[in-house]
Amino acid sequence: MYGMAGIMKTFQVSKARESIPWARSCSDAFIRFVGISELLGALAMLLPVLTSILPWLTTVAAISLSIIQVLAIFTEHLPRKEYQVIPMNVVLLALSIFVVVGRWTLFL
Repeated sequence: MYGMAGIMKTFQVSKARESIPWARSCSDAFIRFVGISELLGALAMLLPVLTSILPWLTTVAAISLSIIQVLAIFTEHLPRKEYQVIPMNVVLLALSIFVVVGRWTLFL
């Protein structure tokens, strides 16, 4: 999900403006920044596990994506009263937390 959203926000800014309410009032640079952050987070969650190189980065990436979701909810969607998109943010937050907890228990 993060990869797909990140690709759209990074490479298709005009499409992101049409389909994402908060993007209509943000600069192209900010939309791309969010997209690149999501892409890097998605890659950082997958590649360490798949390659067995620095697997702890998966946990760091999941924590970072959780922070992005919390910030999205409290700094963008709630102030703009975009209540219809918050459930998706909560689902993505829950999935990120699930990865954090699952990977964290592997290290203990």
